[in-house]
Amino acid sequence: MRNGQSATSTSPGELLRLLRDGQARTRTELAAETGLARSTIRLRLDALMDAGLVAEWGNSAVTGGRPASRFVFNARARVVLAADVGATHATVAIADLTSEPLAVERLALDIADGPDAVLGLLIDTWRRMRADHAPTAPVAGVGVGLPGPVEHSTGKPAHPPIMPGWNGYDVPARIAAGFAVPVLVDNEVNLMALGEHVRCFPDEENMIFVKVATGIGSGLISNGQLHRGDVGAAGDLGHILAPHAGDVRCRCGNSGCLEAVASGPAIAAKLRAAGLDATTNADVVALLQAGNPIAGQAVRQAGREIGEVLAAGVSLFNPSLIVVGGALAQAGEMLLAGVRESIYRRSLPLATERLRIVTSQAGENAGVVGAAAMVVQHALSPTVLDRELA
Repeated sequence: MRNGQSATSTSPGELLRLLRDGQARTRTELAAETGLARSTIRLRLDALMDAGLVAEWGNSAVTGGRPASRFVFNARARVVLAADVGATHATVAIADLTSEPLAVERLALDIADGPDAVLGLLIDTWRRMRADHAPTAPVAGVGVGLPGPVEHSTGKPAHPPIMPGWNGYDVPARIAAGFAVPVLVDNEVNLMALGEHVRCFPDEENMIFVKVATGIGSGLISNGQLHRGDVGAAGDLGHILAPHAGDVRCRCGNSGCLEAVASGPAIAAKLRAAGLDATTNADVVALLQAGNPIAGQAVRQAGREIGEVLAAGVSLFNPSLIVVGGALAQAGEMLLAGVRESIYRRSLPLATERLRIVTSQAGENAGVVGAAAMVVQHALSPTVLDRELA
């Protein structure tokens, strides 16, 4: 029996949570792990198999008797529709119940076109992708990441600085009109943090994910769970005052924000001032990869600025891992070198003794993996699943 569960509390949803580790088990093994009677295990398994969530996994020889059936989680029983929406692009995916993408598409868009246009594009893309890749699989839910603050309980954007027309818009209702399933919405960086955690760093209980691109944001994993804060505003790294930013104006209306001096557009502006042709994040990365020394200095200094702000987070939060992603993470070690330089200089040795600072491992799919994981955690939670099976 695990985590103090009693035999009477191990519902079908709790049994599925046990099987979601991917290991096939016999009824006898499940009874031993849960403390339930074999007759109860049979009833629980029947309910999960009727829902398609558990399948038999061949046979296993049992000494002195007939082969015993083994049961395993069926991750293809349903699919999840996921999208990671940025300011100028979106990654759209269909995923299975392990949050693994089955199909992925990348779309160009402009978040300033407003919610009707952007969400309409996502809905049309999901419909086409589902017809091509999973025409018969039921949809468990839809997960969406947006490039601004989101009130997670309602799925509504809350005064997003780069999303005109989105404030208070009922995103779940718009999407649910096209798909009659649960729709969950969060800030894109939160979902990138969740994606990195579930796919690449599941054993890290306390970690910070930092996205450096058109904006700068972070997502926090605390005690193994995504930390959103009271109203979903946790992790707004880009609008913390940077120590050396001076009075540089930020698009949020304040002066001296980290984003105003260390984001992709801020770096590109510095390079243009130095006579280089740089407008986009890709231009900055291309100059760096070509070995341009001015670009290298500018990116490393941006890393230092980010590290100065992150050092306060390291002291407050004491993570064991910081993952840096986003378009500027393609700049590689130059950005990370600046981040590490400031953090190790400004943080106490105890806080950095076990700290690792690495680039994103999930890459461009981190956001959609996280969006899918958000839906899976909801749809397969014992409370929700038991209610559905009942």
